[in-house]
Amino acid sequence: MRAGRAGLPWAARVLIACAASGAVWCAAPALLGPGQAEWAVLLPLAALYAICEFAPRCPLMGHRVPGNMGAFFPVLLTAAFLLPPAAAALVPLPGALIGRVEHRHAAARRVWHAAQLALAAWASAWICAPLGASLAGTGASAGGAPATAPGPQTEPFVGEFPGLLLAAALAAVAFCTVVTVLDGAVLVAAERCAWRAAWRGQFQRAAAPHLLHGFVGLMMAVLWRSTYGPVAAFLVLLPMYICCWVFAQYHRERGAHQATIRALVQAVDIKDRYTRGHSERVGRASVMIARELGMDDERTEALRFAGILHDVGKLGVPTRLLRKDGPLTPEERRVIELHPEYGHEMVRGIAFLGEARDAILHHHERMDGSGYPYGLSGAAIPEFARVVAVADAFDAMTSTRSYRRARPVGTAVTELKRCAGSQFDPRMVRALAGALERYGWSPAVTADRPGGGDVPGPRDRDGRYGRGGVRELGRAGGVAHGLRDARGESDARDARDMRDVRGVAGTDGEGAAVGAAYGAREREAESGELGEPGDVPQGSAPAPSASSTPSAQEAKAGRPPV
Repeated sequence: MRAGRAGLPWAARVLIACAASGAVWCAAPALLGPGQAEWAVLLPLAALYAICEFAPRCPLMGHRVPGNMGAFFPVLLTAAFLLPPAAAALVPLPGALIGRVEHRHAAARRVWHAAQLALAAWASAWICAPLGASLAGTGASAGGAPATAPGPQTEPFVGEFPGLLLAAALAAVAFCTVVTVLDGAVLVAAERCAWRAAWRGQFQRAAAPHLLHGFVGLMMAVLWRSTYGPVAAFLVLLPMYICCWVFAQYHRERGAHQATIRALVQAVDIKDRYTRGHSERVGRASVMIARELGMDDERTEALRFAGILHDVGKLGVPTRLLRKDGPLTPEERRVIELHPEYGHEMVRGIAFLGEARDAILHHHERMDGSGYPYGLSGAAIPEFARVVAVADAFDAMTSTRSYRRARPVGTAVTELKRCAGSQFDPRMVRALAGALERYGWSPAVTADRPGGGDVPGPRDRDGRYGRGGVRELGRAGGVAHGLRDARGESDARDARDMRDVRGVAGTDGEGAAVGAAYGAREREAESGELGEPGDVPQGSAPAPSASSTPSAQEAKAGRPPV
């Protein structure tokens, strides 16, 4: 539950107030109506759940388990079986209200958590009661009226067992539905998430664990009413505690994976500070595409890793080439073109990356087969690589550098669509365009010179950020990176001019950005719209002749851009 500097959005406040009011309305009869709460059951269950709220932080666990894992929801589902709906709604309140939450908006988080669980417990108990499957047994009837013969039963509910299994499943589904619906609602209200994204896949992911919790809760309820009593019911939680511990170890391992990724990205940023932050944004755009395509969570996470690490191979490229203040020789270009293979070799042994390794190797391939390192085309290019190529190009075009402003998002999308089919996979371009319409995009500002700062881009003779102006790129550091941004972040015509005038090729994924501009070189050559060599801003180094530059010669030979 994030919020801006001004605090929680009004929609989130209204939602929390409504949920809290609903929880009070559901639980009030247990406090006000005589005989509506079986305190001998309610109080131990409430205390047990309060203890469970702190179990993931127990020193015996070794490592804290992330919140909201729901490992002890069986306690609440046990209450749904043993108590009337109003009393069941009271069980989670103490634990949720005193539980540890993030410091930001802590009070609102506690109230929301308590209200959410109270409503879910009430719904589960309400589902059980009409079916006659409530195990209120001797304490209360299915309708909530107190029974007359309290005490354990010697053979509890043997004949009703099939019906109880159905009741457990329905109670778990009701609990899961309330929790996921409210989770999605708070994402929409507090984080302004799109409705579709807020609930996408939530119920499918949560259904199976909640069904398991329902059956465990049923087992606890049966044991509670048996001759073994509450102590036996408490022991049922021991396996859940062990599962919680195992999950803590998994979380620790996942944290180690994330630390590995961060270390690699930081190493790349230190070596090539010119693209600082680019990797994270490519990872974010890749996730947007993955979700638009309907990929599952596991593949989406792997694709995020692919986007973040797509340029890790630059660690194998000599720093002098990445920061060279002048044109690259053909031999230097060939060295830089090896960075996808370097990256693949670096991550080959990292098993958790999965398909991400193929994306790192092939994200410079093009649909028409003119890419590198292997010249793959069409469907032969791995799906992850096609996603990262589009995300890489998009961020390259929409990132502000110290020497020029970012291209508008709409302009970048238009250029991607123009290049779809030749350089980019049209399906991935459509997915990114659809995701941008729903979620938007925040352009980035990169301080790539000592002292940083957002310096307006150079202008051409007409005062526009155009072909003449981008030639000053070399002075701001662009030449040190092989024209990456001229091709990767300007439109097709700027890219063509810059490549020919400066005679340098790009060095990383951003270079492929509108490298389709490079793919359109024949059309531009025929139209005669190449930049004039004399169009160099005052103070910049004279540009070599377009016909004599290495990149111009390679363009004639049909060599794909870096």
